[in-house]
Amino acid sequence: MKTLGKKIRLLRHQKGWSQEEVAKRLDISIPAFSKIETGITDINLSRLEQIAVLFEMSVVQLLTYNEVEQDQKIASELENVNKKLMDRETEVIDLQKKVIELFEELRHKKSATA
Repeated sequence: MKTLGKKIRLLRHQKGWSQEEVAKRLDISIPAFSKIETGITDINLSRLEQIAVLFEMSVVQLLTYNEVEQDQKIASELENVNKKLMDRETEVIDLQKKVIELFEELRHKKSATA
């Protein structure tokens, strides 16, 4: 149960919630929630379901939650977003070049007619 408590603490920290906030949402005392996080208290299925809902995941996801797995998922998503950003930057640079070319073309036409 200590491992599950650590997972719950990690999830709580990721949400930026205090023990008091989570205890209120679960309708339990702060010491009772603290005992869950430290693994002193066993969690029954209904409480486990309540905690899973609170963290927007299934009970299975909560039980199998792995920080390394989550980090890898986030890194992969970040890599995809970074690639899209780089593609957009390339598009912007190409558009800037086109604007410069059009400006130069317009300037040459003005100087030729003057």
